Amino acid sequence: MIVLLKRTKSVFLLIAGLLLLAPQAGYAQDATLTNITVSNTQDDLLLFLNLEGAFRAEMKQAILSGAPSTFSFFAKLNRVRSLWFDKDIADLEVTHTIVYDNLKKEFTVTRSWKDNNPEVTKSFDEAKRWMTEIDSLKIIPLNRLERGEQYQLRVKAEVSKKTLPLYLHYILFFVSLWDFETDWYTIDFTF
Repeated sequence: MIVLLKRTKSVFLLIAGLLLLAPQAGYAQDATLTNITVSNTQDDLLLFLNLEGAFRAEMKQAILSGAPSTFSFFAKLNRVRSLWFDKDIADLEVTHTIVYDNLKKEFTVTRSWKDNNPEVTKSFDEAKRWMTEIDSLKIIPLNRLERGEQYQLRVKAEVSKKTLPLYLHYILFFVSLWDFETDWYTIDFTF
């Protein structure tokens, strides 16, 4: 009877400890989009943004062990119409992928909106900057926008373990700790 009580008490303490730690882990994983700016050239509407809080210790460990990681950025541009449904103008998904080569001790970052040209560096800080920054992403040619109309640009980012091959999901179970999706961020503007 005493042995059963000790086991029950141990199980209870273990469960209580996990419940206390679980909410803290969720709060520690908040990633946000910052410095979101819409600008234009003579020909195109451009997007600038940064992703903060994306690289956690578990993710760094997985990347340094050779597991690739992909960040996806989504941008949706709508023309706002007051008495009708908003009109979809553009719907973009761009990806940034990082891979570490243990033999060469270098990081390769590929960004889909930069024609998938790989950029290579030995600096993890520089590779993180490339992964978390969008600088001059062309959203749409300006000739497709109407002067004086109201537009809304929504953006978000996500990282998921789906970027790993299926068999690695079972081996690298800790990778689920770095799944995240930011909230949608909205910018309203008149062209």
